[in-house]
Amino acid sequence: MLPFHRVAADDFAAVNQQIIDQLHSDVPLVENIGHYLVEAGGKRLRPLLVLLCARAASYQGSDHITLAAIIEFIHTATLLHDDVVDTSDMRRGRITANAQWGNAPAVLVGDFLYSRAFQMMVALKDMDIMAILSDTTNTIAEGEVQQLVNAGDPAVTEANYLSVIHKKTGALFEAACETAAVLAGCNAEQRESLKLYGRHLGSAFQLVDDALDYRGNSEELGKNVGDDLAEGKPTLPLIYTMANGTDDQAALVREAIEKKSADKLTEIVAAIEACGALDYTLDRASKEVELALEKLEFLPEGEYKTALRQLAEFSIQRTV
Repeated sequence: MLPFHRVAADDFAAVNQQIIDQLHSDVPLVENIGHYLVEAGGKRLRPLLVLLCARAASYQGSDHITLAAIIEFIHTATLLHDDVVDTSDMRRGRITANAQWGNAPAVLVGDFLYSRAFQMMVALKDMDIMAILSDTTNTIAEGEVQQLVNAGDPAVTEANYLSVIHKKTGALFEAACETAAVLAGCNAEQRESLKLYGRHLGSAFQLVDDALDYRGNSEELGKNVGDDLAEGKPTLPLIYTMANGTDDQAALVREAIEKKSADKLTEIVAAIEACGALDYTLDRASKEVELALEKLEFLPEGEYKTALRQLAEFSIQRTV
């Protein structure tokens, strides 16, 4: 358990129990897939952000437990759908649900998790939270479609890429933080600050993920290195290489994106490294973390604020 997890250990245990309780269904397949996903673990950063932000903003109630579980259900639903769209067979070092049970069950259980999240949301009886999360799920879906359209297109710009990662990743990070601020009764300025902390943190995480896809280790990452290339995803390391590499390096990357092929992965990794694309991507991530940390200034000093700082720093220090 990482330091920023330990601070919220009791709350985290309560969230895990609520997740298990809310997975109950009269249809055994729903519970089987749901529990399989829960047991896969992961860092559970999005629900953790709810817990840390709420406590850092001096929240004393218990609804942050339900809110954290809602955020995790939304995230898990998007992963189920993502893996079907991307035809992925490995996540977090385990076989994906779609590879284990098939595409149809994975999609439908994803729908169950979305709808269960909204049932739990209604139980909170907070229209601000419902508005934020309904807008967020719409934004995530839009990002998924935008990424699908971008696949196989080497003309995607850095600005377009950044828009996609905000919608696909940053949006739920910022929603976790902003809804926690709403729950804690923060004023408009404080609420906006925590929202932006989440947005910058989410962007940093995705930038590092996209760099690790070309510098990481498959066993450590829990997925295949080069998966993005095989799906034709024009992520920042590839976009930078096409813009700043040699003509041969740019042509190599362009062809791989168009063909959605990782056949020349070794040569492409060498080109990405040679032109400084990974360093550029990681530098962008570091800048996002700096922006995120600035947004925490209004919070009172204490273990929860420290944990939020540690989480931001971890986002760019990690290898998985």
